[in-house]
Amino acid sequence: MKVTMLDGGAFTSAAGIWRRGESLGRQVRFPIPVYLIEVGEERILVDTGLHPGAATDAEAHYEGAENMGNFRLEQEVGIAAQVDLETVTRVVMTHLHFDHAGGLELLPAAVPVYLQRREWEGGRDAEAIARNFYLPRDYEGIVDQVVLVDGDHDLLGDGTVELLLTPGHTPGHQSVRVGERFVIGGDVTHFAAGFDDHRFPIFGDDLDAQLGSAEHLRALRDAGAEVCPGHDPDVLAPGVVFAG
Repeated sequence: MKVTMLDGGAFTSAAGIWRRGESLGRQVRFPIPVYLIEVGEERILVDTGLHPGAATDAEAHYEGAENMGNFRLEQEVGIAAQVDLETVTRVVMTHLHFDHAGGLELLPAAVPVYLQRREWEGGRDAEAIARNFYLPRDYEGIVDQVVLVDGDHDLLGDGTVELLLTPGHTPGHQSVRVGERFVIGGDVTHFAAGFDDHRFPIFGDDLDAQLGSAEHLRALRDAGAEVCPGHDPDVLAPGVVFAG
């Protein structure tokens, strides 16, 4: 099996939004990772990065959504130029934030998209949409492709790829374990240090649940797994990140 990190774009924003205690006056460029898991005949995409239209003109793409005000978005190479999307057999969404779900529109219509049920329900509830800064345009077109799971889920039925319910950042955030030694943590914490210092973003659906999810992933890390954080510019770089 092999896991390759793709370049899903980047956003530049105030450091203090994404890590408690950091300065709101310091701007940081955060990478947006997308992962391709290859196991046998399966080619599984984890998240989809920015939509090209959002990177080109965020205000126009999201029809003036005020949520874009704190960000500068960029995308030099879209995911469609890095992987043949027609060969993707499944898509796993860690959660529905725009920097993870934006590329869903680019997928072939027949590809199943795996989400936690509570994430999908949150993304269709007006109160949860407002609280979690969801942008429904990103995912409203995949209704017929969605496969809902509840809690931890053996994706392929052979233990090679497991979806782990890790809520808190959003209602149904999930991480992805590949084999025994690699975990895509998603946005449980944006920085690798967050697994230890718990300096999460200043917003979140349930910070107590997020703490529990971080502790869960830290335990996997301490047991020998490599756990990738969400957007750490000092840790994440495109390329093969796991082979086993």
